[in-house]
This record gives sequence, structure tokens and C-alpha cells, in this order.
Amino acid sequence: MTDEKPESRPAANFIEDIINADLAAGKNGGRVHTRFPPEPNGYLHIGHAKSICLNFGTAAKYGGKCNLRFDDTNPTAEDVEYVDSIAEDVRWLGFQWHGEALYASDYFQKIYECAEHLVREGKAYVCDLTAEQTSEYRGNFYKSGKDSPFRSRTVEENLDLFRRMRAGEFADGSRVLRAKIDMQHPNLNMRDPPLYRIKKAHHHRTGDAWCIYPMYDYAHPISDALEGITHSICTLEFEDHRPLYDWCIQNLPLPYQPRQIEFARLNLTYTLMSKRRLLQLVNEKLVSSWNDPRMPTLSGLRRRGYTPEAIRAFAERVGVAKNDSTVDVGLLEFAIREDLEKRAPRALAVLRPLKVAIDNYPEGQVDWFEAPNHPDDPSLGTRKIPFSKVVYIEQDDFMENPPKKWFRLSPGAEIRLRYACLIRCTDIVKNDKGEVVELHCTWDPASRGGDAPDGRRVKGTSHWVSAAHAVKATVRLYDRLFTVENPGGGDKDFRSTLNPASLETLTDARIEPSLAEAAPGARFQFERLGYFCADAVDSKPGTPAFNRTVQLKDGWSKLVKAGKP
Repeated sequence: MTDEKPESRPAANFIEDIINADLAAGKNGGRVHTRFPPEPNGYLHIGHAKSICLNFGTAAKYGGKCNLRFDDTNPTAEDVEYVDSIAEDVRWLGFQWHGEALYASDYFQKIYECAEHLVREGKAYVCDLTAEQTSEYRGNFYKSGKDSPFRSRTVEENLDLFRRMRAGEFADGSRVLRAKIDMQHPNLNMRDPPLYRIKKAHHHRTGDAWCIYPMYDYAHPISDALEGITHSICTLEFEDHRPLYDWCIQNLPLPYQPRQIEFARLNLTYTLMSKRRLLQLVNEKLVSSWNDPRMPTLSGLRRRGYTPEAIRAFAERVGVAKNDSTVDVGLLEFAIREDLEKRAPRALAVLRPLKVAIDNYPEGQVDWFEAPNHPDDPSLGTRKIPFSKVVYIEQDDFMENPPKKWFRLSPGAEIRLRYACLIRCTDIVKNDKGEVVELHCTWDPASRGGDAPDGRRVKGTSHWVSAAHAVKATVRLYDRLFTVENPGGGDKDFRSTLNPASLETLTDARIEPSLAEAAPGARFQFERLGYFCADAVDSKPGTPAFNRTVQLKDGWSKLVKAGKP
């Protein structure tokens, strides 16, 4: 990021309209400074990616700065593992925060001093109500709240009690510090909200130095102000919390006055966006880990083969809105197809092998056919593919009694083996169950390279690998994790909508030899099958394992090209 003074730019969304207006009015000394404030209680998911792209991208557009600040105000739910994974994900997406990573815990002393300031000003008090009593006193949308019997404590008494809370004299949950605002306020968040609670828990950064911790709604505006944030961009669920954000800014001696702006969070079909529920999936071993390729976490998408470029393009296409909506997950799948179509080298792989013996091919002979690594990018070069007397094709590419317009292999039919030659099926071999386990074919030696020498038309084409040279591989085929569009909605337990077919593991797949040493994370298009990625965890040289990133079929391409999504 640059420190040059930013100027107003053409707005791409309503947030930039606000920033442009602030710049035109001379607010914040012409600065634009945003922040991304994740809570380190889980791994980031695709919804967070939208927020990351928005916060970092907005700052970059205006030549400003963006902080990474961990909201570590709840020590019982936080872990260094999550801190490390969040930092890794932000960098992987292609962004770098301003300066060092920051933490709300960096400001614990200042946040505490601000609380004492509110107490001395008569704007905060220590309350002894239980959680149940507090909820009852608070009322609801139809019932006004009523004052806590402890609301009238003197400044001196509140200050003494608060300091004793800080000293650890009281049990967890026995007292809280509350803002003294208005128990009749139409916004429930303004009915004397809690600012501090007692929680005698070890903190991953401050150790046991504190036994009281600030609430997020209180710590957040103070942290923003201390960092000089100009525009605090939040998701829409914080809209009702904005009055409390502003109240804190207005009633505390802080160096800056940031402005909170809300935008609609990302909701995807067939996808859970709740970290609590994602953690439940991990803890109950319904998935293998946070980076299970079926998970919507950035680490899961990365392991599945998604690229940061595709996710940034997806976030840009979704755009920034003021109202919540749900995006079809097909648009995310389109983004990765569009990206990998341009960059992924092609390769041959057979997922469910069917043996094909070519009877008239010379025993022991090996031909090497040249194939492009990408049909539209000569800079990616070519490779040599071995061909021998026995090859494997896909089981789905053969049918004993095919319907009309079947263009793949069947008894007596001729097809093209991609890049190699033409073969014709002459016989089939079945096992005791009546299943076809082997085909016998003949090849046309004059068709080397795949073209018929006499100009005859051969419509069907199959991918293949040489049985003598192919490498055995594990291939995982992933489908959507849930069977319904809104797995988190309604009265159903979201676990009841898990897709039992979300993972199929094939242990007998065969790949061309050039893939045997594929680097973990390397991406390829297995021709006619989809885009695949060498698994970053399990794939090893000589024992490759591949994850299917996405299938080739794409119902969104025509709509996107027409500008409709």
C-alpha cells in the first residue's frame, strides 16, 4: 500500500460512494484506512473472502491502508492455529496488510481505561443480575425494558466493584459492566448493553494477565479509533449494532472517529457459512478436517484446487449490495472453470479402467504420440504419451447394447483414441457375474495421430492410458456437501441434509506417466473428466493422489457471457 494522499475515484458500489463523499468533504485528512477483523475461533471461509477482497481492495483502490486485526476478546474459543491459518489465507488470496498483524488484545489496557472513564462519567455501572434476569429485564421488540436494580449504584461503588472484577475477586458470570444508555430504547442493543464480563480463562497472547474481557461491540469501535480506521466495513448483521458503535466513539476520549458501513454478507446455495456449525462438522468428524476439500473454508477450497484469482474474480462478480441475497454456488464453480481453462495443463487419466487388448498391435512395441499441454497456449509446450498393446479406457466409454447416436465404443464400432489412433471393437470378455471386464480390438496402423487415412468419419473419441506405462493413483471425486440449497435454514438439523455421496474415493485410477511426479497443489485438466489437483496433504511422488476441483460441465457460462448473473 502507498502512503500517498488518495483521491476520489469513480465508484463501483455504494461504499465507494460514501468514501468519495467523505474525501470530497475533506474528512479524515483525505485518508482511507480499512481493516479486516476476524475472530480467531475457526478457519476463514468463502464468505470471509468477500470481506477480505472488499476491505483490502477498497484500500488499494484509494491508495490507502488496510489492517489485519484479530478480534481476540473471547479466549475460550480462540487458538493460535486459527490465527496462523487466517494470516495464511489472507496472504494466499493475494493481500498484504499494513504493518504488523494487530490484535484487540494489544489494546486491553486502553480499553479498560476507557471503561473506567465511562464509569467516572456515570455512563457505565456494575450489574449483578444473572443472565436470565438480564434477559427478562431487557424486554423485547414488543415490551420495553426496565432498569436493573443495580443501575443506581454510585460512581464510587461502581468504580470499586469494577476494579475488584479486574482483580479477580468475583466468580465468572457473577457480575458484568454495562453501559448506562436507555432501557426504553427501541433498539435492543442500546438497552444498557454489557461492556465487560468476568472470564477467568487463559489467553493465547496475554496469558493470565486478565480475568475480565471486553465484549466485541465495545472493543471493536475503540480498536478502530486507536488504529485510525476511517471506514469500518462490516456485514449487514452489524447494522443494528451501529448505534452502539457510534455511542462508544462519541462518549470516549479517542483520537479518531471511524465510520461503520454495512454490506450484505455472502450466502451460497448448498453451503453453510456458520463457523459454529462448520466447527461442529469437524468436531463430530462428519468431515476430515477444516481443510477437507468439501468444506467452504479457504483452506478446503485451496486443497481442492481453487485458485486465489478465481475467488477474487468471484467476489468481484458477486459485487457489493445493501440487502442480503443468496448466490448460486454454480457461479463460484464457473469462476474456477474460467480460470483453470486458461492455465491448467491437459493430461490423460482413466478413473474406472476397462482393459482393452489390441490384438493386431505388435507385442512389445511402444509408440510415443505427441500431445499439446494446452490446446490454446503453445507456450505450455507438448509431451510424449506412450502407447502399447494393452490400454485402459473409461468403463463408461463402452456399452454392449448401445442406444442410437451412441458415439463411443461398442461391439463392431470404431472410435478414436485421443492423439493416438483408431480402434475397432471385435470381442468382449465377461466375468462370472456377466460384467464386461476386457475388450479385444484392432487398430488401424495408418491412423497414427488419430486421423482416418481415407477420410472416413469417426465421431467417437475416448481418452486412454497405456497399461504398461500408466501409474496407479487415488482420485477423490467431490460433490456438494449438502443435498438442499439452504442447509442452515428451516427446522431441520443441518446434519440431516448431508450428502452421503459428497465423496467417492477411487483407488484404482490410472494416470499418464507424466503425472507421477506432480507437485502437491499442481492443477490439471483430465481430458473429458474435469479439473483436478494433486492433493497437498496426501499426494507424494510415486503415490499420487488427486482431488477433483470441478467438473467440466458449466451451466453458467452462457449466462455470464450474456451478463445476466
